[in-house]
Amino acid sequence: MLQQTQVKTVVPYWNLWMKELPTIQAAASASSDKLHKLWEGLGYYTRVRNLQKAAQGIVEKNGGIFPRNYDNVLDLPGIGRYTAGAICSIAFNQPTPILDGNVIRVLTRIYGIAENPKEKRTNVRLWELAEELVAGSERGKDSALRCPDASARRPYPKDSCSHLNQSLMELGALVCMPRNPQCAICPVKKHCVAFKENRIEELPNLGKREAATSRRFISYAIEQEGRFLIRQRPAGVVNAHLWEFPNVEINGGGFCPEEILKSEFGFAGNNISHLTTVRHSITRYRITLDAFHVKLGRRSPSSSSNKLGVWKSPAQMRGLAFASAYKKVLAKLPDART
Repeated sequence: MLQQTQVKTVVPYWNLWMKELPTIQAAASASSDKLHKLWEGLGYYTRVRNLQKAAQGIVEKNGGIFPRNYDNVLDLPGIGRYTAGAICSIAFNQPTPILDGNVIRVLTRIYGIAENPKEKRTNVRLWELAEELVAGSERGKDSALRCPDASARRPYPKDSCSHLNQSLMELGALVCMPRNPQCAICPVKKHCVAFKENRIEELPNLGKREAATSRRFISYAIEQEGRFLIRQRPAGVVNAHLWEFPNVEINGGGFCPEEILKSEFGFAGNNISHLTTVRHSITRYRITLDAFHVKLGRRSPSSSSNKLGVWKSPAQMRGLAFASAYKKVLAKLPDART
């Protein structure tokens, strides 16, 4: 849950998860609908599917006991070098390095590293620095790897791996922030090259940001006899396995909701009203979603709906995991807010 998500956001999800799925075995055997519902709103849903694959592998190969060996942790689905290092150092106090956005910012500023951390050579150097710090080993011959202040070049106690890595992350999150860093209260400012040389705002050098792309969608909450037409997103796409209302991407500024409803989904009707406009972001995309409520009569043909999705009541929909934008649409339906 903590991959790409802040602690304050994760806490309520974690508490509910541990109530519903308190063991590795429970996570391994849970239904897809339950997993996605518990994860609803956290985003990056591949994480929860990888979590279940990892749980299943641990049950099958390790008797349900989480591995303690770094390489075995790294082999689990969804676990990369950073996550494996965080688990082994924080949970098991092993000297394994971590390198996330916060730690990168701390290290590039302290050591005055001007190169882009995304470049391979620079990234390797940062990993080496992180490894040296957590291991508490003597610094290498390369002066670029040495701590700026010789008095700080001493091994850390063997029991400090967990505290050190957590301190690096907390330093980046609470003090050495991207904007308006709190240098006045920083406990390592006397060792910080960026502080001494007034280069705090320059580092880390992440290069130019990719320009945001605007996209626009139109969606329909199609109601017939108290039920709504919804569909599940297929595997292999963003928000895979989550539910949504029928929608289509549109180009240009003007559009006719009635015409799109007919041409894209095969429904004809004049009883259409604007429900809500949702604006949200996914990676570099800035998305605007216009949602409309469509009320069909009893005799309206629904044969095409078998290809479009399934009909569900508001109560049934509340038990399903919706993509965040469509959860906001669901909340605007009168019957769904009770």
